[in-house]
Amino acid sequence: MEAYKKRLAEALAETGALFFDEGLVLKDGRPTPYFVNMGMFRTGRLATVMGEVFAEMMVRRELADRTDIILGPSYKGSAIALSTAVSLYRDHGRDLLFDYDRKEAKTHGEASAGGSMLVNKTLFDGCRIFMVDDVATSMGTKVELLDKMKGEAERLGVSFQWVGVGIAVDREQTTAVYGEDGSPVLGAQGEDSIGTFVTKTGISVWKVAGIREIIAYLHENGIPVMIQGEKRPMDSGSRAAFDEYLEVYGVK
Repeated sequence: MEAYKKRLAEALAETGALFFDEGLVLKDGRPTPYFVNMGMFRTGRLATVMGEVFAEMMVRRELADRTDIILGPSYKGSAIALSTAVSLYRDHGRDLLFDYDRKEAKTHGEASAGGSMLVNKTLFDGCRIFMVDDVATSMGTKVELLDKMKGEAERLGVSFQWVGVGIAVDREQTTAVYGEDGSPVLGAQGEDSIGTFVTKTGISVWKVAGIREIIAYLHENGIPVMIQGEKRPMDSGSRAAFDEYLEVYGVK
């Protein structure tokens, strides 16, 4: 496991961004024994860590030299885009643009002549864009931003190229399956969300780390994790609950 992946895993444990508890439910309605809340990276030091691990991943995967703009979906992705751009410049000598989308187009001030969906208005003809975000479960947020960017490019009359999508943590699980009443069918596996995204869009997805390797590293090294409100090394019960969960819902 590369050093930058270990650093992310340790930061997830330190901050409590990765935690185990009872009664947790995902946005799609399915239960989960653990959760990842990247909003816990909320200090200057931790934002720096996030930028460094993303930048290291981009350089190692030869993505930085193929990118003009780092784009983060609002809101969490915006901080990742900024911190990654800072780290790429400071640590790797790559000075890239960064941007993030608005929830609603700005129509006053400098945007009076035409509302822009991008805060920093970095889009230019022929640019190459790398999207960054915190986690991947359904990839829904990423699809929404793809559609937004297509509309923005058409409005401006420019073209651009997607270099890829980068995520901090891949939950490595399938999508939910819903019954006739609209509720999730427990124990049922849907699609590989990332695989489906790549197939439908043709855009590659790159991860800083997958949840399986993160959990394995923390468990094997006895690094304390937040478990039911208490910071302690992962016990066999918590590890078993994680393994059983991915056996049911995980990508094989």
